[in-house]
Amino acid sequence: MDRFDRIFELNRILQGARRPVPRKRLEAELECSRATVKRIIEDMRLYLNAPIVYDRDYNGYCYDHAEGGMYELPGLWLNASELHALLTVQQLLADVQPGLLEPMLKPLQQRIDGLLELQHAGSEGLQGRIRMLQMAARYNAEQGGAIFQTVAGALAQRRRLRLRYFSRWRESRAERDVSPQRLIHYRDNWYLDGWCHLREGLRTFAVDAIEGAETLETAALDVDAAALDSHFASSYGIFAGTPEHEAVLRFSALRARYVANERWHRDQQGRVLDDGRYELRVPYSNPAELIMDILKFGPEVEVVAPLALREAVAERLREALGLYADAAASAPPATQAVKLTDHAV
Repeated sequence: MDRFDRIFELNRILQGARRPVPRKRLEAELECSRATVKRIIEDMRLYLNAPIVYDRDYNGYCYDHAEGGMYELPGLWLNASELHALLTVQQLLADVQPGLLEPMLKPLQQRIDGLLELQHAGSEGLQGRIRMLQMAARYNAEQGGAIFQTVAGALAQRRRLRLRYFSRWRESRAERDVSPQRLIHYRDNWYLDGWCHLREGLRTFAVDAIEGAETLETAALDVDAAALDSHFASSYGIFAGTPEHEAVLRFSALRARYVANERWHRDQQGRVLDDGRYELRVPYSNPAELIMDILKFGPEVEVVAPLALREAVAERLREALGLYADAAASAPPATQAVKLTDHAV
């Protein structure tokens, strides 16, 4: 038996026994030594919260029914969201630099390691077999230090921030007083949702674009949670705002196999067309991020509506083609065509 089997078997024995089970019987039925029996019991107590107690009168082990009735062994295999959450927390803890929180975080790290270790059934464990890959994460030399801590601290203390912010979209810098509302982790980057006192409205700030942050003595303006959800969660992607348009996208039959299972927006609508293509309808306000997502599909998607979005995507494609037109005219004939294919996507 491996440890997985012994945990299930011990649970079966304890559940079926009318009185505490002697250690000798457990050793025989679990086919292991005294030390292994104790280790299995401790694992179940520590990682699975099993209320296993020792009864001196019977010189054996049993479940403590006073803890709330019959104990049920939880499913040991995590579902996708639970596994993602555990591994994400584990990775975040591993990236935390030594500091004041290290003594408090270390037990949590050890507990997560133990939970994941219970999944491996005798192999090297999940930690070495599953990777959380980051894509397009932007890094700021100070993001993991002073700036991020200042922003998070002001958010927790409900104080205003004075930000020196670089707008990549406008290629400009400005100083703004902001009442922080929420920190958002989106597509491997951090964003601050806040009330901008310069613009007198809700805005989103990329934390990596904050060049300086100062906590002010002034109390932050609180925005109702429902208003935040309505403003930031209703439109497409990180570019929030009340949706003013609906994009109608039609994907090729090949790409439909993938897009049909993707979630672009909480209020999206999709349907499979008679010819096998997939039509996706997505509400949006600012088209910038939506255009970027459309372009990555190349000829596998067509923007049907609205006309302004269709023309914007077409213009970007013409500009991209222009980058290659001159080079193609002067280059020698290709000796071998390059074919792009999907590889287990």
